[in-house]
Amino acid sequence: MSLTLGIVGLPNVGKSTLFNALTKNDVLAANYPFATIEPNVGVVELPDARLPKLQEMFNAKRIVPATVSFVDIAGIVKGASEGEGLGNKFLANIRDSDAICQVVRVFGDPDVVHVAGKVDPLDDIQVIETELIIADLQTIEKALPRLAKQAKQDKSLMKQVAEVEKAQAILENGDTIFSRADEVEGDLLYELHLLTTKPFLYVFNADESILTDEARKQELREQVAPAEAIFLDAKVEAELVELDDEDALELLESIGQDEPGLAQLARAGFHTLGLQTYLTAGEKEVRAWTIHQGDTAPKAAGVIHSDFEKGFIKAEIVSYDDLIEHGSINDCRAAGKVRMEGKDYVMQEGDVVEFRFNV
Repeated sequence: MSLTLGIVGLPNVGKSTLFNALTKNDVLAANYPFATIEPNVGVVELPDARLPKLQEMFNAKRIVPATVSFVDIAGIVKGASEGEGLGNKFLANIRDSDAICQVVRVFGDPDVVHVAGKVDPLDDIQVIETELIIADLQTIEKALPRLAKQAKQDKSLMKQVAEVEKAQAILENGDTIFSRADEVEGDLLYELHLLTTKPFLYVFNADESILTDEARKQELREQVAPAEAIFLDAKVEAELVELDDEDALELLESIGQDEPGLAQLARAGFHTLGLQTYLTAGEKEVRAWTIHQGDTAPKAAGVIHSDFEKGFIKAEIVSYDDLIEHGSINDCRAAGKVRMEGKDYVMQEGDVVEFRFNV
């Protein structure tokens, strides 16, 4: 399981520059609308300081971190749903994303043209949200007659039709479905792959004047709450990936940051989607596995291989903190810190696990 974030935003807000930094790819970061037409997909590592320490302890040959996938699409302009610019047909590329990451411009570079002629982050957010709502309405308008026809022959589909009609009413009111998720049964909308059912993250692409202004950042956070807000300078992020750790830290400190914005973004994605990791460690590799918060041990085992879930017997578990404190798995056993857990055990962040199973 890996987290997938669909990157959206107006043209010239820094999406492709951010994507370059995320993936160290040199996609076309040109200063004109629609520079990105084909979707760019990149997979990046979730920063995890625990893995190198476990690698050293177990003398592991390699580290395999959890991953976050990013899908970057062309800039959406006002009226895309009516065919302006390239239209919104490329939104299909992010329909399968777990969350939508909207890049919002708050930097004031006069050399980078803003499509609306002025920098207004809240207006930009509203433009994108409106286009996504309209795209979902168009999807429903196409699907509803077909579903209604099928429901006449199969009465079990009547409930699905009712939920789709509820979703339609929410969208027509100008709201995203996610913002009113408690009013609809999401499972019955799943096959439509509606964009506004997904949680949103906001990346404010800022310059130093914003990054060092806590009051302005707090104002923007409050305006998108309860969604997560991340503040970064996409140009700086692109520079950071080329620097060694010492120079990177110096550059970050110069703009009032203590870690790259990309690390914040990956963690915010995990938090938004209710994900966590557990760890496995041995001589071959040390690996972080992605699961949902609340997953039981058999479910977590199934992420490695479906046979692990089917044949689950027990999980031998030690917490990462205990492992670091005692120095080895054998010392943890001697201290009574290694536990055998059964099928009802709910996995905790930082569990280091070895599964026992029978196939």
